Amino acid sequence: MKTVVYVVDDDQGMLDSTVWLLESVGLNALAFTSGQAFLEACDPALSACVVLDVRMPAMGGLNVQQALQERGIKMPVIFVSGHADVPIVVRAFKAGAHDFIEKPYNQQLLLDSVQQALSGGNTQQTASQEQTRLDARLQSLTPRERDVFLPLVKGYTTREIAEQLAVSPKTIDLYRSRVMKRMQAQHLPDLVGMAIAAGLVDPLKLR
Repeated sequence: MKTVVYVVDDDQGMLDSTVWLLESVGLNALAFTSGQAFLEACDPALSACVVLDVRMPAMGGLNVQQALQERGIKMPVIFVSGHADVPIVVRAFKAGAHDFIEKPYNQQLLLDSVQQALSGGNTQQTASQEQTRLDARLQSLTPRERDVFLPLVKGYTTREIAEQLAVSPKTIDLYRSRVMKRMQAQHLPDLVGMAIAAGLVDPLKLR
C-alpha cells in the first residue's frame, strides 16, 4: 500500500523544509498550506499520517484533528507548534494525537515520530513497555521534584509555583530542569504527554 505523509502548515518556509526533510529519507510527502485544502485532498484509503501545525488562520490544527475524527478517518496526527502551551498540548493528546513536537524541531525527532506513526508503532506491547518505563521515571522523582512537576504540567508559571512552594523562581527553574532530566523530557509537551499517560492530569482542571 502506498505510504504518504501529509504536511499542513501555513508557513511556506517551514512547509518546504519539512517536505524536503521527509523526501530526503525516501518518504512521499504532500504539502498543504491550509487545513481545509488538506481535508479536501485527504485519502482515507492510504497508509498515511499527518504533520499538522497547531496555529493556522481560518482552521487550526485541533479543528482539523476533530474534522478527521468526525469523518471516521483514523490517521495518526503529529502536531508541530511554536507555541506549545499546556491546555493545547493536553487537548491534542486527549483527542488521540500521536505526538506533539515544538518548533523549531529536531529533525531526527520528527523523522522518528513519523516512522513510528506509519508503522503503527503503538502496539499493545510497546505501550505496556513504555508505561513501565514511565512509572519507573515517576518513582525516581523526589517529593520536592514531584511538587514542581504537577503544577508545571497543569500550566502554572515558574513564578506561581515559586509562590505556592514559598521558594524563589530561580529554585523552581533548578527543580524544573531536574524534573525534565529525570523524566527524560526534551520539552514541556513531552512532560505533559507523560502526565496524561500516567493519569496525573485532568484536562478539565487545567488553568
